[in-house]
Formats: sequence, structure tokens, C-alpha cells
Amino acid sequence: MFPRSIRRAAMAAVLSLTFAVPLPATAADRGPGAPGVGDAYFPDYGNGGYDVRHYRLKLGYQPGADRLEGQATLLATASQTLTRFNLDFLLDVRTVKVNGATAAFARTGAHELVITPARALPRFLPFTVEVTYAGTPGSIEVPGVVRPWIKRADGALALGEPEIAWWWYPSNDHPADKATFDITVTVPEGKQAISNGVLASQRTSRGRTTFRWLMDKPMATYLATLYIGDIEVRRARSSTGLPVTTAYDRTLGPRLEFAKASVERTAEIIEWESSVFGRYPFSSMGGSVVNENVGFALETQTQPVYDSIFFESGPDIGVVVHENAHQWFGDSVALEQWRDIWLNEGFATYAEWLWSEKEGTGTAAELANFIYDGIPADHPRFWITVPGDPAPASLFYASVYWRGGMTLQALRGEVGDKDFFAILKAWARIKQHGNGNTAEFISLSERISGRQLDSLFQTWLYEPGKPADPPAAVTAQTQARTGPPASYESHKRLHDLLHGPA
Repeated sequence: MFPRSIRRAAMAAVLSLTFAVPLPATAADRGPGAPGVGDAYFPDYGNGGYDVRHYRLKLGYQPGADRLEGQATLLATASQTLTRFNLDFLLDVRTVKVNGATAAFARTGAHELVITPARALPRFLPFTVEVTYAGTPGSIEVPGVVRPWIKRADGALALGEPEIAWWWYPSNDHPADKATFDITVTVPEGKQAISNGVLASQRTSRGRTTFRWLMDKPMATYLATLYIGDIEVRRARSSTGLPVTTAYDRTLGPRLEFAKASVERTAEIIEWESSVFGRYPFSSMGGSVVNENVGFALETQTQPVYDSIFFESGPDIGVVVHENAHQWFGDSVALEQWRDIWLNEGFATYAEWLWSEKEGTGTAAELANFIYDGIPADHPRFWITVPGDPAPASLFYASVYWRGGMTLQALRGEVGDKDFFAILKAWARIKQHGNGNTAEFISLSERISGRQLDSLFQTWLYEPGKPADPPAAVTAQTQARTGPPASYESHKRLHDLLHGPA
């Protein structure tokens, strides 16, 4: 993120899996599922007692009225014998069925939908939940949460982190529970509907057009997006034959040229990133540019969304590099806990620095040291906010990005280029389509490098205050430099846009 200040057959296949006969339930594993996954920062986000494997969403949307009608079918597996369970959701619910039988439901808390099935759900066995619902998402506010559903004059945009799913589909809303998606959206003829993955079909009948998008790899719930409106859509193929879908708001004006000059390079950028991080983990790629002043770009899986502000004064390749690096770090390898956000943002920031290094506009070491030198030790916030545990209010603060990137540069200097790039590729490969945490990354780094790295990571990720030594060794070349690396101003402009001065 860049903030500003399977089909039915696949579903049937999963249902037909042979499961071991469940052990008799004990008192400890029979009862209601927890109303949260126990995240250290957001303890009531997500839910306990089950694991969602697949979401099938059938949606109808009416622009202007901001009317969303939906039917969500979730395929899940109980991790305990469930007498009831929760979903995270805000819209008005009409009916709920569990395994085809009508279930009771009620509201509790700010975003909890509590479902009581007619019969307890046995541990280890799959079950289905079908929720029919409707509402006007743009009218719903949750105290302390920036409203992530944006009603547009010509449609709508669903975009937010760490919250967005509540506004348009019921879910187990936490990155720890990833699932595949089948998203069907019907809109008035002439409108476009962009979502994640591959466009499987598009058909028009009686003044309505239905789009079906398939995401066949597990995805965190906040990474699902929906962009509806008067949109210019461009379709192409990458050099490896993957479909590339790019989309542009028709009201971009002079920003359109700069946006296309940047986002149309997505396939090229992903090809380069694949050489650094390993094979691209998905079956499609692309990007959407919106004109909504949302103030950030977000790594929505396979289809990043960019605010047009990034292209206000010219092309911006850095933000495209950043959001597509997230396809490895943040999307394919997702967080287990939100406090490990540096594993997303520090890695994507370092990808920008590596691009600069490739382009000859400043090495990653030069950029890391220049930023280190430029932020005084007594800065009121930057060095105090530690990227390894930044606190919920600082989840997207500059230190998570820049000091997170400096952590990787310090690691590179300590272990050398061969082991460093082996670590990045191994992390992306071993954790592909799953979840990871900082302790696991440190352990992997130590295993590959053969070095003890606790002190390095403690200094850069967890100790408040400016580290005594810069992230990269000072060389004669860097000592002779009289100004910033050539790419520094673009990085600084981005981060000033996102956070204000660091």
C-alpha cells in the first residue's frame, strides 16, 4: 500500500474431498467460535472456529442509488465443533442458510454477524454458508474507520486497508484466513466492473452487463476490490502470455497520459521483479487508476489500484514497482498479524530502491544512507516508531516503509548479495500463497546465511531511536556524493504525499 498523510467445479471438488472421521468433541472444542482471531492490533477482526476456503459472490449494483444486492456463498471447514460462529459484515441481511438449512442470525458489536446453525457443525468437516443481503454501502460509517466504500457519480469503488470487506460481502476478515474467490457483478449496460484475477466471462442482456472474475489463488479479504463506472479498459498479454487488464477513469484529464505511461509498464516491471523475487505467483496482472482523491495506492491482488494523484505532474514508475512488489510480499505471502506490516511495506519500498539501482539513478545503499542521514536523531516520531511493532495508529507511517527498507539494506550488507537475494526468493517461494511472520523471516535469513542475526533485526526493527551505524557501509563513492541519488526526489515526493514530511 501507498497511503497518502474456482469456479463451481472447484467448489464441488473441495466438497467431495474425503476427510478423516472426526474425533469425538470435547468440552474444550465444542461451542461458539471466537468473535475475533486475536490479532494483537485488531483483536475483533476476523473470527475463530473455522477456515474459509472459497467465496462465491453474486452481486448486482445500481449506480446513483448506490444500491448493492448480493448473495455470498462461503465454503469453510470447522476447526472445532461449532454451535455458532461469526462473520464480519455491515449490510442488511435477509436470509442465512448453513448447509442448505435456514439458520438464525443476529447483530452484535460494530461489524459482527452472529450465525446459529440448526445443527452444530462437526469439527474438521466442510460446511457452506449462504447469505443474501442488500443495502447502500456508501451510507455506512463505523467510528474510527475511514469509510472505504466510495460512492461515485458513475459507480463505486471498494478499496481499503485493513478494512473494506465488511461494506460489500460477509467474510472472515483477517489476512490469516485466505481463500479463493469467484466474483460475479451485474451493472447497467455501458458500465464496467473490474475485480481481481481473470475475467472469465462478460455478457449483456436486457440492458444489464454481467462480469465474472475468478481469483484461483488464495487472497486476503482486504485485497478483494470492486471498481464500477465509466472506465476505459485495455487488455493485452504479457511476454509470458498472462492476461493484462488496465483500467482508467474517463475523467482523468491531463493525468491520463502520465497514468498510462506508468501503469502500461506493469508487465515489464513484473518481468523484472520476477528476476529478483522469483516466479510471479499469479495468473493475471494489471492495474486501475481512479480519480477519487483516495490518497493512496493499494496492492489489491493482481489488480493494484492507484489514485490519480500519483500521476499529477508526470509518470510515476516507483509506485507501480511498489504495488507490484506487493504481489509477492503482502499478497502471495500475507501477514499472520498486522503488527508485522513491515514485511509488506519495507519489502515493497526496497523494491523501489532496487529498481533505482537497476536504472542507474541511485543504489539501494545510497538511498538508504541518504534517508538515514537526512532524518535527525531527535525527530519527534520517525525513529521512535519501530517498524517491527509500530502500533495500530502508525500502521502506514513512513518509518514502516523507510526504516523497514533500511532493515533489508542492513541485512544485505551483513550477509552479502548472494545470500540476500537467495533469502528474498526463498521467502517468496516457501511462503507462497500462505502467511508469514517476522520471526520466521529472521530464522530463514539465519539458516541461509549461516549467521546469527538477532542483534541486527533487534536494532533496526524494534529498538526506538536512531541506530548508531547507517544501514549501508560508507564507501569512497558515497562519501564523494555531494547531493542525493537521482531517484531520491521521486521517493521523497511520494512519501511526503503519503505521510507529510517524515
